[in-house]
Amino acid sequence: MKATPHIDPQAPIAETILLPGDPLRAKFIAETYLEDAVQFNSVRNMLGFTGTYQGTPVSVMGSGMGIPSISLYSWELIHVFGCKKLIRIGSCGAMQPGVNLYDVVIGQAACSNSAFMDQYDLPGTYAPIASYRLIEAVRRRAEENGVTTHVGNILSSDTFYNADETFNERWQRMGILAVEMESAGLYATAAHAGVEALGMFTVSDSLVTGEATTAKERETAFTQMMELALPLAQI
Repeated sequence: MKATPHIDPQAPIAETILLPGDPLRAKFIAETYLEDAVQFNSVRNMLGFTGTYQGTPVSVMGSGMGIPSISLYSWELIHVFGCKKLIRIGSCGAMQPGVNLYDVVIGQAACSNSAFMDQYDLPGTYAPIASYRLIEAVRRRAEENGVTTHVGNILSSDTFYNADETFNERWQRMGILAVEMESAGLYATAAHAGVEALGMFTVSDSLVTGEATTAKERETAFTQMMELALPLAQI
């Protein structure tokens, strides 16, 4: 079985893979939702598991924090291990009124302050977007199950603690729904490879109201998002 410096699979990896940032969230998803789950990766403690969801093979693996981490793992998952649908399931900070704790944000497109796109040497500014097919499927399922979602533009920021005190306010004025740290890199990596990607996030804190969830809640309580993401393996 093929291996890379970062993924040494001890079991098969499915074509659909869920990518929470936290490897312990990957473990929770495998233990809670997957049948016959087996661990396929433990390199650098980036835990990965494969099992079945309602009879369909699906994998889940931690992706770490930031564009460099998720883009590294997603490149290997696509080009070495044959993944075709990569779905980031993470947390985000709400940047608009009305986007509340535990709502699910679906990243239609991802702005960024990262230099990641420079590698493609494009003659302009590239706009990383998600797979519309996956967006539509998640949105429809959310409506059927009464889950509050917001679809729109997000920000994938390289900086969690920003020295520029006006940073958030300027992005908010452009209608950005929420901020996270990975999806622009995932979308660009997937687009360059011709596969599908989607980022969806549970609101863990609000930059508008100051409300926030705990670290434990971020690990195990974001079940609505998980239950929206898992059926994407079946389409």
